[in-house]
Amino acid sequence: MAEAFSARDLARLAEYDTPTMCNALEVMDPRWRISGFTTRPMVCQYPDLKPVVGYARTARIASTEPNKLQGKAAKQARLDYYKYIESGGPNPSIAVLQDLDGDRAGFGAFWGEVQSNVHKGLGCLGVVTDGSIRDTHVWADGFQALAGMVVPSHAWVHAVDFGGEANVFGMRVKSGDIVHADRHGAVIVPPEAVKGIPAVVDRLVRREAVIIGAAKKKGFSFAKLAKAIAEADEIH
Repeated sequence: MAEAFSARDLARLAEYDTPTMCNALEVMDPRWRISGFTTRPMVCQYPDLKPVVGYARTARIASTEPNKLQGKAAKQARLDYYKYIESGGPNPSIAVLQDLDGDRAGFGAFWGEVQSNVHKGLGCLGVVTDGSIRDTHVWADGFQALAGMVVPSHAWVHAVDFGGEANVFGMRVKSGDIVHADRHGAVIVPPEAVKGIPAVVDRLVRREAVIIGAAKKKGFSFAKLAKAIAEADEIH
């Protein structure tokens, strides 16, 4: 079971956009400069929503061929998936779904009016998927969606498995990982970084403010830039 942080801890992280989160993480540990975040183009259907932070609920989906499970077995698998969404770890959650259909990924949409509302009702804040979405005009209010594309049909879409590792837009996610997402993409927040991020962000913001403030002033020059950079470096 993933470590559960307080609602306040997660709310603090949601105050920052995802690039700022990446900036803080790379300062805290250089290893996080090259892994743990999305690296490929995607659609953010609701870019004006605030960042969301939650514990990953992972699944892998497919839509180009019928589900191998049928009848009662398929129904039970679907119920087991929803139970996992609700109680498969700490809440709130973020659904992270990998589409297994290769170059046809997104052929059928797992996500639409029904799934967005069901997942929201089960404690989920949004979805990150390299598959597709639809019904965007009747989507659950406030439910974030980062997806590969928008399509009209669900085709044969179904969950192949859930609760394991998912690779979405180059980001490898395990069930229970803390995920931060907004219009820019998503990043995994290592548990050991959660408490320290606010202080690191504060320092980075103060350093950047010196440089940006100088750049906006009349008469800005290379000499003034060099001076501002030196002043920013002194902020600890």
